[in-house]
Amino acid sequence: MANKLKGQVAVITGGAGALGRAAAFLFLQEGAKVALIDYDEQAVSTYTEQLSVHGEVIGLVADVTSEKDVSSYVEEVLRKWGKIDIFLNNAGILGKVASLVDQTVEDYEAIMNINVKGVFLGLKHVLPVMCEQQSGSVINTSSVSGLMGSSRNSLYSATKHAVVGLTKTAALEVSVDSVRVNSIHPAPLDSDMMRKNEVSINPVNPLEVRSKISSRIPLGRYGTMNEVAKLILFLASDDSRFITGSQYRIDGGMGAR
Repeated sequence: MANKLKGQVAVITGGAGALGRAAAFLFLQEGAKVALIDYDEQAVSTYTEQLSVHGEVIGLVADVTSEKDVSSYVEEVLRKWGKIDIFLNNAGILGKVASLVDQTVEDYEAIMNINVKGVFLGLKHVLPVMCEQQSGSVINTSSVSGLMGSSRNSLYSATKHAVVGLTKTAALEVSVDSVRVNSIHPAPLDSDMMRKNEVSINPVNPLEVRSKISSRIPLGRYGTMNEVAKLILFLASDDSRFITGSQYRIDGGMGAR
């Protein structure tokens, strides 16, 4: 343990998800205190207890699309620890996999609410805290689909492109206060979300879907949560203190094509 984050406070939305948990583990290992934010009360409770053996962690239930909930979790973290040094703005959903013309207005509203409004509200309420502190690092979770088109994932791709716009603009607005804002762009990751996606595409032979997707990644496989968490740790720490407004691919070479 290098204690890169010793004494710092990190907030993670989508904290009960696989990537949120992986990042929380590394943050705790590096000396940070961590607040896991998620709408799933049971999962938050379970993973908070599991992670507590590694350091100081709290779990808070919140809907990232509710401004009241977002304001409340920020206030609760400030009551508990008095500051927010790191914000992993990570909550998101894949949505329905279908051609653009087969998506409904309800599909659009559901994914835009979580993937864009949720990111916006997180920035809206966390950035003022960091600006007052004159320090802080925000990492917004986007996707390779936020940097390129993604067939049959038009709405997901649109939301992840929107995260890039929010990231760049926020970075410009808060740089004067020494607050940094960056986005990460993973390739498909080895996760329950991808397994559900594979089944939804081909219930009879989901492994065929996995093989097809993997073949589009030059390194020939899905990424792991730990690999992405290590990038998040870099962007959260002072190792990246001159980096802001940037988009970090972690995509096994997909962007090289």
